[in-house]
Amino acid sequence: MKGTIKLDNPIAVAIDGKQVQLAELKYDTNEITGALFCEADSKRRFAAGAKNVSIAPAAEFDCGLHLYLGFAAIIAADSNIDFADLERIHGADLIDVMEVGRNFIMKSEDSAQSNSDDHSETTAEPTTQA
Repeated sequence: MKGTIKLDNPIAVAIDGKQVQLAELKYDTNEITGALFCEADSKRRFAAGAKNVSIAPAAEFDCGLHLYLGFAAIIAADSNIDFADLERIHGADLIDVMEVGRNFIMKSEDSAQSNSDDHSETTAEPTTQA
């Protein structure tokens, strides 16, 4: 999924040797590779520090991973930006980035709506008569 996050708190990024203020960031979760996913997880673990030895029971509940996957989606859309740049994001802008990563993990960005009235082909028909 592609989109744009509008930042309330712009960040400064060096692009082509020039300092640029970014007030919005493009992202593309479809371009997150396995290597970028693992790098996001590694950066998240490092940012948490050695004191954080607990492991989230599932990726769906790991808010730190959601944030770093949001960062990964931004990096996937613009290779001029790196994790160090994105770690300067603060305030409510973090929640917007985290939402991108959460939607990626939950697959809610592409999930089609299902109609609960439809029967699955694998659903067995009742064998007893009414």
